Amino acid sequence: MTATPNSGAVSPQLELARKLNLLLDVVVAEGNTPHTYRQLEAGLKERGLTLSRARWAYMITGEGPLVTDPALLTGIAEFFRIPPEYMLGSDGDLPERVDAQLAFVKSLRVARVVSFAARMLGDVSPETLQSITDLLESDTPDPPADSRDHE
Repeated sequence: MTATPNSGAVSPQLELARKLNLLLDVVVAEGNTPHTYRQLEAGLKERGLTLSRARWAYMITGEGPLVTDPALLTGIAEFFRIPPEYMLGSDGDLPERVDAQLAFVKSLRVARVVSFAARMLGDVSPETLQSITDLLESDTPDPPADSRDHE
């Protein structure tokens, strides 16, 4: 995650993007195919909500204006079958517990990828394997929305 200049804190836009990308990662980590924008759009439409492709793109990249619409954030939470408080950032400890669970599932996914890479690469030095692990575990931005949007 990128810190805002001089503050050391993550911007609210990047925090929302982190949460959304964790949700997207968890779907894949649980063995399912990634959700496409069209699936999310349809799920929100069933709830009487709309989400443009452009808005979704800046929500998952952390760029652009901060989305604070409670109805939209609740709809996204319901689509991913998580408590709305996680997306709304309530003061309770529920978002922290959900975040920890999602991060744990993501770490399991990273461990599977590292294990697969180690098997495929054969005689890899411990330093190289550690570099791969560090890269996978880093909080680098996820790919742009269109690379997640397999329609």
